[in-house]
Amino acid sequence: MDFFNNFAELKATKKLEQLARTPYNLTAPNALSPERLAAYQVSACGLDFFYGTQRVDGQVMEALQGLADEAQLVAQFKAMKSGAIMNRIIGQDSEERQVLHTACRDLFTPPPFAPEATAEARTQLARLQRFLAELENGTICNTKGEPFTTMVQIGIGGSDLGPRALFQALQPYCQQGRRACFIANVDPDDAAAVLSELDLSHTLINVVSKSGTTLETLTNEELVRSALVTAGLDPARHMIAVTGAGSPMDDPTRYLAAFHMYEYIGGRYSATSMVGGVTLAFALGYANFIELLRGANDIDQSTEQLDINENIPLLMALLGIWNRNFLGYNSVAILPYSQALLRFPAHLQQCDMESNGKQSTRLGSSVQWPTGPIVWGEPGTNGQHAFYQLLHQGSEIVPAEFIGFRQSQYQQDITINGTTSQQKLLANMLAQSLALALGRAHENPNRSFAGNRPSSLLITDRLTPYSMGALLALYENKIVLQGFCWNINSFDQEGVQLGKVLANRILSELAGEESGELLSPDSPEISLLRAAGL
Repeated sequence: MDFFNNFAELKATKKLEQLARTPYNLTAPNALSPERLAAYQVSACGLDFFYGTQRVDGQVMEALQGLADEAQLVAQFKAMKSGAIMNRIIGQDSEERQVLHTACRDLFTPPPFAPEATAEARTQLARLQRFLAELENGTICNTKGEPFTTMVQIGIGGSDLGPRALFQALQPYCQQGRRACFIANVDPDDAAAVLSELDLSHTLINVVSKSGTTLETLTNEELVRSALVTAGLDPARHMIAVTGAGSPMDDPTRYLAAFHMYEYIGGRYSATSMVGGVTLAFALGYANFIELLRGANDIDQSTEQLDINENIPLLMALLGIWNRNFLGYNSVAILPYSQALLRFPAHLQQCDMESNGKQSTRLGSSVQWPTGPIVWGEPGTNGQHAFYQLLHQGSEIVPAEFIGFRQSQYQQDITINGTTSQQKLLANMLAQSLALALGRAHENPNRSFAGNRPSSLLITDRLTPYSMGALLALYENKIVLQGFCWNINSFDQEGVQLGKVLANRILSELAGEESGELLSPDSPEISLLRAAGL
């Protein structure tokens, strides 16, 4: 395809390599002037993005725009939305799939980019709406005619991290008498801890697996089925499924209802499909889930803008590439100043590192440039008392992406010493960004801060279903745009397969079964089993 151009061969890459020899110095006199801070910001969909504390200047920004244009990043994004085969590696055995998670929210401005996929999404939404109505009117209830009040989602990876992060972010919007819980880890203590706090007679279990064969998910499903039977309950009246059509889980004899997910939606991009939709709509209400989709779709539409000054995901993607490939920073910290976003960095960690942690190009050759960074983070201000020491004075420079909200969710605050808790929270966020950039000279080297450490600020008024959907899509789109630029396949995950193969060999040995190949007594698997005392 014309899009599949090697990053190192782009003219803009050569230009940026030259500019990276003398990057913008944030510690220079007047480096953070009012004029610069006012000019280096972009707004869209209620989000305000400030990047004056990044190590860029006008020349770098012009070259980054040239990189976006030369690599046809927006054209690739629109091709993805339209159903082009983007999950592929030319000349190699690959999945050869469309990538259409955006179709799940392309509901608001006809015509949709991918009409068939959006029609399927509408069908699943209509089924979900009917299911919720039947729960509400009592058509679906427990054996005593009482309502279900809790939904437990069983899934792992993309079937857990995104939905869990969104639910935790939006708990103030829970419908009265409704809640959601999550079981992911195959560690039996995870399930036991969740189940110990539930009244199973009022609980629905939502099992999520596209293939219907995910080891951890099926193991936890059987554990929960056993708990239901022990409680004298019929699992078929308490369990629903989100799975691929025709999968082993698409079975009305074992599940109260089954909602479908599709091959063209990757797990880590599936939170706005039924993977997230069923539990979120149950707990938050259908209307709030639709608002989340609306926010995501509005960002998707804004990502079609060619100008980086009008396209926050594209701008963030390019700044990340500047930091990763030209300034040599191998990590990025996502730092939400919101306790509600406690699990959002974990979701972004999977979305980014599973997407762009790749060593081969879409042309089937080994990459000759750095690809995805290490992604991590925790909410502030907690993180300030944990790892910010390294951010400010460590030998590694870690670009930071701060996320903040002008208002709290619950609007329950108090003024102490002249300021509210929310003002204290935001003051700390702004101060950390400035401290990283400006640093501080001191005669005592131990109290000296080098500064010149890049960061950005993403601020909106309040964390709502709409703004959460916008945040989610913003980062999803940033990630895929970076993958397009690096010319890698952001939509497969071959790196997780080897561990599964080896785990199955070890499990076969533990179960006393013959595995696909006979394990030698001196094999690494047997040797490690012995050493571990298993």
